Amino acid sequence: MSRLTRKPLPPRIQIQEVRPQVDCGRYPPKASLGDRVVVSADIFRDGHDVLRAVVRYRPAGTRRWLERTMAPVGNDRWQGDFDVTELGRWQFQIEAWTDPYATWLDEHDRKVAAGQKDVAGELSEGRVLFGGDGQVGDWRAAAPELTAADRRGAVSPPKLLEVDVDRELARFGAWYELFPRSFGGFAGVAKALPKLGELGFDVVYLPPVHPIGTTNRKGRNNALAAKTGDPGSPWAIGSTEGGHDALHPELGSWADFDAMVEAGREAGVEIALDFAVQCSPDHPWLVEHPEWFNRRPDGTLKYAENPPKRYQDIVNVNFDTEDWEGLWAALRDVVLLWCSHGVRAFRVDNPHTKSVAFWEWLIAEVRRAYPDTIFLAEAFTRPVMMETLAKLGFSQSYTYFTWKNTKAELVEFVQQLLDWSPYYRPNCFANTPDILHEYLQLGGPPAFEARLILAATISPSYGIYSGFESFENTPVTPGSEEYLDAEKYEVRKRSLDGPLLSLVRRLNEIRRAEPALQRLENIRFLETHSEQLIAYTKGTELIVVVNLDPLSAREGLAVVPPGLGFDGELAVTDLLTGQRYRWRAGRNFVHLGPGKAHVLKVEA
Repeated sequence: MSRLTRKPLPPRIQIQEVRPQVDCGRYPPKASLGDRVVVSADIFRDGHDVLRAVVRYRPAGTRRWLERTMAPVGNDRWQGDFDVTELGRWQFQIEAWTDPYATWLDEHDRKVAAGQKDVAGELSEGRVLFGGDGQVGDWRAAAPELTAADRRGAVSPPKLLEVDVDRELARFGAWYELFPRSFGGFAGVAKALPKLGELGFDVVYLPPVHPIGTTNRKGRNNALAAKTGDPGSPWAIGSTEGGHDALHPELGSWADFDAMVEAGREAGVEIALDFAVQCSPDHPWLVEHPEWFNRRPDGTLKYAENPPKRYQDIVNVNFDTEDWEGLWAALRDVVLLWCSHGVRAFRVDNPHTKSVAFWEWLIAEVRRAYPDTIFLAEAFTRPVMMETLAKLGFSQSYTYFTWKNTKAELVEFVQQLLDWSPYYRPNCFANTPDILHEYLQLGGPPAFEARLILAATISPSYGIYSGFESFENTPVTPGSEEYLDAEKYEVRKRSLDGPLLSLVRRLNEIRRAEPALQRLENIRFLETHSEQLIAYTKGTELIVVVNLDPLSAREGLAVVPPGLGFDGELAVTDLLTGQRYRWRAGRNFVHLGPGKAHVLKVEA
């Protein structure tokens, strides 16, 4: 075989277990603008040669690589990092090579240290390697410069990895859900936004604001027959007045909508809209695009169901339609229309019942035009589907937090969130228009207080639905999670005067002031000698203890173990009350009233 056709020598350096990556690089892990992305890998080769490695990184679509040095952290594990300063996808890869200069110096020094006198052969190798007739001291000084310039034989994994970078609001924020028709339409919401901003809310989420159909319109408390004046459910989207690209005329005009968005901007509050891929039987698409909908053999439309729930006023689009490209494009154009009116946050209704491939495409399309857009998945479903929606692009997701009310349930729940944390961001809504948990029904105001504190201190993003601050907790029937006189089916006169708002304001102040509450991965649970007391740390700055019993005071011990950064005696201040305590690494006595909590700041 001639020299020209000889195969290249396979690389001897191995790069394995590169992190972060999701599903072998199929999906990108998530980061927020300004984050420092930590990259690690097992980097090694046979023998004792000294290795060097860097992480190379760039915004996707650019050509120039930037790089940061990686360092060994033990057992062939190497680590480096880089900062993400733009929204969108970032690419990264590891490059490693053998450092012959450091390798020679290391071998020389070890031989000298071992007492070997005859190193003439080694010195001859050094002269060839470093050049000239210099001495070891000269070569030692020259090695860093030579190392930086000489990467012969450098290797990199063949696949480029990516990180998806959102803005901070995708990771951290307080959400408030309200029905605009209960606040006097868009103009009324605009008047309420300054107070919501003062309360510390970052996002105000509105259910669908589109025309509502009349066919099979639901009445009060989900009655099958609507009476005169019943407004219907906002999720029954579409009438002769328009569909997903139209406004309900009773809420206001386009000028009113734009003024509301601007009022939110001035108050530091974003408007989030509901994106529900479903239609009233009166939606214009049923006439314009009948091929987008399924009909039974007898020609009737099948209404939406989620047994035992039935939605006779709604029909679903058919994602198996032959004109799927037309359907996808129409739905994309709906989102882009609202983006053009200043909306950059969307709560997506039941995404797990629609095409997964569609969501991956849609989110990429929208973020290509508006990179700062956030998508919140309302996906109460199987874990694998919840994970997949997060992996393919949803910025954050509803969770099963509402149903986790015991200490064991909460610990297990958070552990799952931590397992998913590279790609899944939780938003712990304490209640929704569909979910009134028994814990709130039976626990009264202390239950609301405990759940609010848990949501706001466990999860960087949390939310409440209007009425939570007023302790609304009456179900439509015993055992139901539906509200009596549910706002989904009637207009309620709302005002921001609930007795829990003072605690909401204080918690949001604390969340903004304490970076430890703006991350999920820094939570650690503490042992408590009571099943009704739950305790956890956030970083080394905060200790939270909550009495999960809304009916009785509870007391017990909270144990701060060594190794969490808390040593000796601790001076702590309760950020909720201002009261000061002396804690210590070890056992600490706690007494809390029904539903009460400590949010303790550890003094430096």
